[in-house]
Amino acid sequence: MYDDILLPVAPGSAANAAVPHARSLAERYGATVHVVSAVDTLEHTLAGPRAGAFAERVEAGAERRVETVVGELTDAGIDAVGSVIHGEPLAVIENAIEDTGADVVVMPTHTRTGLKRVLLGSVTEKVVRTSSVPVVTVPMAESEA
Repeated sequence: MYDDILLPVAPGSAANAAVPHARSLAERYGATVHVVSAVDTLEHTLAGPRAGAFAERVEAGAERRVETVVGELTDAGIDAVGSVIHGEPLAVIENAIEDTGADVVVMPTHTRTGLKRVLLGSVTEKVVRTSSVPVVTVPMAESEA
């Protein structure tokens, strides 16, 4: 049923409740997990040395996160590949679905409510609305973010 699973991860996040779900699906279906992290910075629009340093820190965090998750999955016997892609997260995920041939996306959803939810929005909600493939959402406590 699933040959390729897309697992988006946040650059600075130390936790992602969706990882065990992606691993479980991959084990069940013998699927490959494609771990992707979107690096969306204002590096090209801001001036000064701090803009570049910030972008480098974000990218380094994304690379570490992808390497960590790919390592966890590989250690569990799952075929996993990872990439860090520059761009707006929704566009990166939409493109990754097509580029990887993903059959399903597995991603966390924050448990924000009220004003935080309205102001911060949710990439996951946007992916659910626009995805061409099924999206498995996994609740993630705010403290995990």
